[in-house]
Amino acid sequence: MSTEQRTGWEIRPARVDDPAEVDRLYAVCLRTGANGQDASALFHDDRMLGDIFVGPYLALEPELAWVIAPRGGPAAGFVLGAADTEDFERTAESVWWPGVRERHGLVGRDQEDALPPGEAAARKAIRQPPRTPVAVTADYPAHLHIDLLPEAQGGGNGRRMIDTLLGALRARKVRGVHLGVGKGNTAAIGFYRHLGFEELSDEDTFLRMGIRFDVGAIDERGASLR
Repeated sequence: MSTEQRTGWEIRPARVDDPAEVDRLYAVCLRTGANGQDASALFHDDRMLGDIFVGPYLALEPELAWVIAPRGGPAAGFVLGAADTEDFERTAESVWWPGVRERHGLVGRDQEDALPPGEAAARKAIRQPPRTPVAVTADYPAHLHIDLLPEAQGGGNGRRMIDTLLGALRARKVRGVHLGVGKGNTAAIGFYRHLGFEELSDEDTFLRMGIRFDVGAIDERGASLR
C-alpha cells in the first residue's frame, strides 16, 4: 500500500485545463500568501496573487505542476516548477505578463505606493517582474513554488510533493533548483533546511535557497532527498 493510500492524500498532476481546479489553486495561493498565512485581507482582487505565483506555471510549465488532495477531493496544495528559470522569465514577459497587466489595470507608481503593502508589492511585481540573478541560475537553473493549506501540512506531504517535482527535474538532467521564501516564514525556512536546501542569498524580504542534484542530494532513483 502506498503512502498516499495510508494517509488518505494523493499527489496527482494538476488539471490545468479545468477552470474549477485552476480557481482552487489560486485560492490556495491566496490563503497561504502571507508568510504561510491567509492573505485574503491584503488584496482587493483575490486573483492577483495567483496571477503571479500560479498562473504562469500552469500556462508555461504544465508538466511540472502537481497538487495534493484528499482522495477524490479538491486540491489542498500544489507544487509548481520551471526547469529553466531564465527561459521561463523571458517567455512569461512576452506571453503571460501583458495580459495580467491589462487584467489588473495597473495604476501609476504614486498610487501604487499608497496601496496596502501586500497589494503594492504584487502590483510592482506585475509591472516589473524581478529577474533571477545569473549567479543563481548558473548552478540552480530550475525553481519551484509550493503551497499547502494547513490541513495538508505534516505527515510528510510537503516532502513528498517536493520529491515529486525534484524527481521530474532530475529526469530532465537539471543541475539544481532554487526557491524564494519570506523571511517571516520561519517554519518553511526550517523545512527547506531539513530537506538539504542551503541559503544562497539574503534579500530584502526573502531568502533564496537552493539544492544541487550533482552532490548527492537525490538518490539513484532521482526522487528522494537525503
